[in-house]
Amino acid sequence: MLVLASASPRRREILARFIKDFAVMPSNADEKCSLTDPEEVALGLARRKAGEVHSRAGGTVIGADTVVSVEGRILGKPKDDNEAYEMLKLLSGRVHRVTTGYCIIHEGREHCGAVVTEVKFRELDDGIIRAYIATGEPMDKAGAYGIQGLGGLFVEWIKGDYYNVVGFPMEIIWKLRELGFEVISR
Repeated sequence: MLVLASASPRRREILARFIKDFAVMPSNADEKCSLTDPEEVALGLARRKAGEVHSRAGGTVIGADTVVSVEGRILGKPKDDNEAYEMLKLLSGRVHRVTTGYCIIHEGREHCGAVVTEVKFRELDDGIIRAYIATGEPMDKAGAYGIQGLGGLFVEWIKGDYYNVVGFPMEIIWKLRELGFEVISR
């Protein structure tokens, strides 16, 4: 049995495009982290999430965590509208990195990695930032935006995997294929 260790509807939706039969079991793992390197943070949290769910469910478990970083600062999910505003203002006109760490526990072994995508934001004025925050969309997303939603308007360009910016890179699907899962079925 394949288990997705995530409450994210976006991760569930992407996985469902490729794998028909899986269960969703959100992780109860502690997400506090004192590390400062985005790849180490994302990988560490992905491992922690996968391990916690695997201890309860067994089977093959996928854990993932996505962080946004700019100028050496990691941006998680905003706590409130003010923090969302600060994050979007910081991203305005800049290139930032979106890093998703993943860990697949399969047959007693961990298969882990991290995918990095660069994203360039347009210059954002206060009006568009405040209008976006008023939609509520930024509140459950790392870096306070969702590229697959209204936040996609802010993106000038990306370099790398679009699905990574959504939070579930195609590398995970490919790794599942290598582990013997049927990813495209008729």
